[in-house]
Amino acid sequence: MDTKLSIQGAANYSSLSQIIRIASESWVSKSIYCPNCGNRLTKFMNNKPVADFYCPICFEEYELKSKHGNVGKKIVNGAYSTLIERISANNNPNFFFLLYDKSNFGIKDFLTIPKYFFVPEVIERRKPLNLTARRAGWIGCNIVLNGIPEFGKIFYIKNGVEKSKDEVLLKWSRTEFIRKSYDIDVKGWILDVLLCLEKINKKEFSLEEVYAFEIFLKNKHPLNNNIKAKIRQQLQFLRDRNVIVFIGHGIYRFND
Repeated sequence: MDTKLSIQGAANYSSLSQIIRIASESWVSKSIYCPNCGNRLTKFMNNKPVADFYCPICFEEYELKSKHGNVGKKIVNGAYSTLIERISANNNPNFFFLLYDKSNFGIKDFLTIPKYFFVPEVIERRKPLNLTARRAGWIGCNIVLNGIPEFGKIFYIKNGVEKSKDEVLLKWSRTEFIRKSYDIDVKGWILDVLLCLEKINKKEFSLEEVYAFEIFLKNKHPLNNNIKAKIRQQLQFLRDRNVIVFIGHGIYRFND
């Protein structure tokens, strides 16, 4: 896989954003396969407003976002209300994120996040455009990437190093159980507990270490009055899906 964008096809453009759009779309068309089934992707024609690519075999759709520098905490997206409606209706596309170095157009990172990892809590409402703007009053949004578990960030390229196709497909397949959690609140609990487990930052962890996030989870789910019981329920759910293993005596381990 080539880890550098070619700008030859964008020779007629002067704007860097236009050059990157053309170059990144061309690179994805040539280099990237569907993480769900491994098939080659097809680019949508006529500037489809919802997505940029689709898989003709499994029909998954993907929206491409490109950014100079590192992944960071946030990535700018489109209209706030549109994305919230799509998330709530479960008809949003999956996302591709391409991070590049504008000094040499090298690709630093390329990753995908499945659509079912996007809940309203990770979509940040931006301030309305002021009255002098062409689209006065329009409200955009940011995708808060650090609100999404690392479990859902599947890298094709990380720090300039390509991952194997088998690894990409396996990591995607391990997230499939979240797709089946259609209720937004149920999904939110799963993702929040996954975030807590990742913040512990240990291969093995104890139930007491997860309980330490009780206040954090209470703030996110103020209507729930039995947070510890909910934590145990989510740990059982993750254990049943082979994400974690129960060792015994209140100790768990992440499954390889």
